Amino acid sequence: MTLHWQDTQAEIHKVVVGPMDNNVFVVRCRQSGDAVLIDAANEHERLLELCSSLGVRTVLETHGHWDHIQAIPAVRDAGYEVGVTAEDAAMLDSYDYLLEDESVIELGRLRLHCVHTPGHTPGSMSFRLEGSPIFFSGDTLFPGGPGATGFEGGDFDAIIESIEKRIFSPLPADTMVLPGHGDQTTVGAETPHLQEWVDRGW
Repeated sequence: MTLHWQDTQAEIHKVVVGPMDNNVFVVRCRQSGDAVLIDAANEHERLLELCSSLGVRTVLETHGHWDHIQAIPAVRDAGYEVGVTAEDAAMLDSYDYLLEDESVIELGRLRLHCVHTPGHTPGSMSFRLEGSPIFFSGDTLFPGGPGATGFEGGDFDAIIESIEKRIFSPLPADTMVLPGHGDQTTVGAETPHLQEWVDRGW
């Protein structure tokens, strides 16, 4: 686990778990110590240690694909509630509440905005940290293009629209994009390539 990034209001901790090298993030309010874990992907013992040591209050799922949900039974058994979108809820064995577009998760003084970004899955949800240049994109946007849309429920046109209208258009160029796998990028680095992705079709 590493302290990946911080500013005056927030800390972001990152750990990479499982056979698919999933990024798991903890967003923590520096004032109150309240935190949220994004994607209970795998290696539940490591994640439960994170939850315990960093003051995690709840778990948010970016989407319902198997590699992002392996640790959910263990974190629920430990008493943490798990939120997922209605569209992806059937992909999970269990969950506690539904995430809705434009709803706000409050963590102490932090406000994490839910941004519905369908395409990788029908219910893919991204999260924007108010007051900090941080955007958690799940498997919607990576350095070099959109997430895969060849799985059941994937939709290339939808993911392009999500990226264009829900990420590129509203967010400043210096916004850091933290995806579900691999390295981070910025909105400014990826925006010029949108038409290339459309033309290549993936």
